[in-house]
Formats: sequence, C-alpha cells, structure tokens
Amino acid sequence: MTAPANDPVSRRRTFAIISHPDAGKTTLTEKLLLFGGAIQLAGAVKAKRNAQQTRSDWMSIERERGISVVTSVMTFEYADCVFNLLDTPGHEDFSEDTYRTLSAVDAAVMVIDAAKGIEARTRKLFEVCRLRDIPIVTFVNKLDREGRDPFELLDEIEKTLALDTTPITWPIGGGKNFAGTYRFATKTVRQIDKDGDELKTEGIFDPLFDRLLPNGADNWREEAMLAEEGSKPFDLAAFREGHLTPVFFGSALRNFGVRDLIDAMAEYAPSPRGQEADKRVVEAKEPKMTGFVFKIQANMDPNHRDRIAFMRVCSGKLTRGMKAKLIRTGKNIPINAPQFFFARDRSIADEAFAGDVVGLPNHGQLRIGDTLTEGEDIVFRGVPSFAPEILRRILISDAMKAKKLREALQQLAEEGVVQVFTPHDGSGSIVGVVGALQLDVLAQRLEAEYGLQTRYETSRFTICRWITSSELLKLKSFIDSNGSSVADDLDGAPVFMSSSAFQLNYDAERNPAIKFSDVKDYQKSAA
Repeated sequence: MTAPANDPVSRRRTFAIISHPDAGKTTLTEKLLLFGGAIQLAGAVKAKRNAQQTRSDWMSIERERGISVVTSVMTFEYADCVFNLLDTPGHEDFSEDTYRTLSAVDAAVMVIDAAKGIEARTRKLFEVCRLRDIPIVTFVNKLDREGRDPFELLDEIEKTLALDTTPITWPIGGGKNFAGTYRFATKTVRQIDKDGDELKTEGIFDPLFDRLLPNGADNWREEAMLAEEGSKPFDLAAFREGHLTPVFFGSALRNFGVRDLIDAMAEYAPSPRGQEADKRVVEAKEPKMTGFVFKIQANMDPNHRDRIAFMRVCSGKLTRGMKAKLIRTGKNIPINAPQFFFARDRSIADEAFAGDVVGLPNHGQLRIGDTLTEGEDIVFRGVPSFAPEILRRILISDAMKAKKLREALQQLAEEGVVQVFTPHDGSGSIVGVVGALQLDVLAQRLEAEYGLQTRYETSRFTICRWITSSELLKLKSFIDSNGSSVADDLDGAPVFMSSSAFQLNYDAERNPAIKFSDVKDYQKSAA
C-alpha cells in the first residue's frame, strides 16, 4: 500500500524512534537506514564523493559514551515513500530534546528490550506520544538473547500503557534457539540468518517448524495459535488514533526483523497530519507554506561555526529562495539555503513538502518554537520549556574571556542544550539542566567548540519557577523586593529562584497574586 508518486504529501512518513537507554534504538536506526538503501554499511554513511564516515550519533561525547544526546535527522527514500527519521536521545537527562522532537512527528517506533520489557523511560515517552495521539509501532528487540515470554511482554504493554496489541509477526524460538519469525497474515517465515525473501508455508503445521525447532515445535504451534486467535485483529484506524500498536519481533544487531518494520512504516504509518495552531488546525495539503522550529543545532560543522534551525514543514511547499514571515518578530526572512540532513551530512533542499524536516542556516534569528508562514499570523502549538532540576553557577578562570562565555552560553541556550539565567543582582550566569550529564556535555562543548575551559560552582539556589501575574504592579513589586533571587531567562522572562521547595511554597503562599510555574509555554512568552 504505497503512496502515489504524484502526491508528495502522501508519500511522506515522519517518525521518531523512542526507547529506554540500551534497548538498541541507535542500532535499529542504523539498520533501518541500511535496509532503506540509504547506507551501504551500518555505522558508516558513504558520502557521494569521499569515504567520510558518519553515524546518527555524531558528537564526540556520544561516540565516547555510546549514547545519543541530541536528535539526529535523517531523510531517505524507500518503497516510494520519503522517510524523515528522527533518532532521539534515550538518556533521561536529555528528555527536553526528545519532547520537542515528538512535537514534529506523525508516528513513533517504540523499541523494547525482550529481556526487560517496559522500562521507566519508555513509559514516560509513551505518555508524551499519547498526549499528542501519536500512533506507535512496537519492535521487541534482542530476540537472539535470552528474554521474557512474548505473551508476558504483550500483556505488559497492554496493562502498563493501556494500549491494545496485535502481533504481526511471532518469534520462532528465542535466545540461542531463535530461528526467525512467522507472519500470521501471510503464513510466511523469515529465518534468522536468511532475512531475504519470506518462505511461504502451509501455516503453523508446516513441517518447516519441526526442522527449525526440533525439540519444541508442538509447544510453539500451541503458542502461535493462541497468539493469533487471542489477539485483536489489526485495525488501521485504531492504530492511527493511538489505541492499538502492531508488534514486531527481531534483532536489530543481527539485521533481523528490520525489513518487516520498515515495510510496516511505509504501509501503516500516517502521511503528514494536520497540526494544531493557536487559531485553527492547519491541514498538510493546504497550499500555503507553514512550519515550526523544534530544534536548534550549533556547530555541526566546527570549521564554519554554523547554526541550523530544524523546521517541520506543516503545509504547502517550501521553495529555496522564498521568503517566510517569522511570526514572533513579524519580519520576513529569506530561505536561501534550506537543507536536508543525513546525520551530519547535508544537501540543499530545492523544495520540501508537509512532513519534511529541513535545516535552515541562520545567525540567531530563529529560536525553538518559532512559526514561519507565507503570511498568515498563526502560532503552532507551543514547544514548552521545563524548569530545570539542577542549578549551577558557571565560572571561567580567564576573565578576559567572560564576554565570549556569555555569547557561547546564549548560543547553546538557544539550541536547548541548557537553560541560562541572568540574575538581576549582576552576579554571574546560572545554568539549569534536567540531568547531570547535560553539565558534562556543556563543559565539553564549551571547550571543543569555543575554546573555553570552565568549572561549576554550587549555587545557593536549588529550584526555580517562572513568575507571572495578571496584576503587573504586584509582579513588579515582587521582583523589586526579591531582586537577589530573580533572574531573566533567555527570552527575558522573569524567573524566581529559591533555596528549597519548602521556601518556594512559603513564598508562593505569601504572594497569592503571583503564579509560580514549572512549565513555560512558547506561545505565552514569544507569540
């Protein structure tokens, strides 16, 4: 069920891969690219003219630690579809980047470790998908290792996530006896070391299964029959509404089951959906171009100090050379060099359609959450900021480089690496992060990309909240009387800082006219 070639919007499939760390997400990403024909060797993207190697994890800290800390965007074609694949950070310290990315996709692949099942991070990311009604395809990974019973995993998905499951394939054995998968609808088999054409069978009683499972074929047949008869039939509408997940089994490390998964994304995943804006829902096939920025990445090319805004095109057609209105400022900006990305590799995008993710080089005009249109004054559903959980003062030994540090922090804050707060009392900048690993990333990038050696100092503040009020005079009075505890964020919005949750609650009770918020919505602050 591939899309017609003359309908560019229907051909688009924009999706993210979500999982708990170590479930095999980045490996699966590479194998999807391999099966999609986008790369010839998993782990190495062959550029057109030279043998430059890149991976979805391209930052040095990612390679050193074996984790994803930024979202990588990869665009490629497969089965007459254009795939925009967003590989998100798995580590919880980088959750904000993942939440922003999920605002830009139409579907998600949820990767589950066969031995561990639903883990905390998986559950949290699923809830974000549910808030946005994002349909999910489930891939149970690492079947070639000892894992849990498939029925137990399906039951856990249904009970933990309140999501109906339909196994599309079923594992033949497991662990060291894993022989492949059986597809119920077509009665076909893929064998673990022969993941090419599917073998047609006569059904679960075919003698092939006696050869694949010489000591367990009968038990397997009982389980397969129970799985097929006891599961809900696959319902495309229920899947696209986010109520049901088709389940595939495989081993990304051994390239197995990936072909079934990518075929499913081409066939089942929705083409670009309407996007909610402040005034109306913008449909993908509307003629006028609209889009929103969900990610900023600086210094992808260290030689050129570049700064790329990643924009999801929501409607219409983006054309190289066109001008678009930046709603936050009301100014028109030229789109001279839009780019498609393949991890760190890039190519000029002469045109892009709804569902596509394009990179827009800029020098600071664009921020996360910005809306661009062909003239209509709308703002897409906000990409929120969350109050950080760790606050640190950042110090530099060379006072001559203080200005350079301020500029670097502003750029990295605009990118979303950290939040930066400027205290009203004139003291040094305070950085805020969700997790400690973000501090390591910040220090490493400041040194590698800006030549700045920094250190952290514990702040007397442990918690912060954005402050607003419908009574502006009372807000001003509160800020004036608490000057040493108030700072401005990147947008100039006031933030109240406190030494403890107890003290914060005490101050909030004494100032009922002031609203203390741990989430700042883009629309309220910048629109």
